[in-house]
Amino acid sequence: GAPNVSTATAVREQHGHDESMHPCAPPDVVVWPQAVEQVQELAALCHRCRVPMVPFGTGTGLEGGVNAVQGGVCFDLSRMDAITELSLEDFSVTVEPGVTRKALNKHLRGTGLWFPVGTVGTRGV
Repeated sequence: GAPNVSTATAVREQHGHDESMHPCAPPDVVVWPQAVEQVQELAALCHRCRVPMVPFGTGTGLEGGVNAVQGGVCFDLSRMDAITELSLEDFSVTVEPGVTRKALNKHLRGTGLWFPVGTVGTRGV
């Protein structure tokens, strides 16, 4: 519905660039899925219709990866921000893609652990 989908020019332009030198290339539409099942349904629909999909986190990348050079659907994953599992014993945490480093460190406060910038060994949900 409307709060989870936008074709507004300003929203599309915001999602059509990151911190790189590349010019803005906005998507045709921006969606905010809030559950894995919604991502799966949207991805299946885009695949069936041969519409490009562009994931969007915080827009702070330096590579131009969010630029929708062929249009398509931008999946803004910022609302998928749950921390679903934390294992202090093996230093692992399972998060949804919208969890920021700051939010994770706030969650970890008091455990003696932290997630520094540039950490390797991360993998997607």
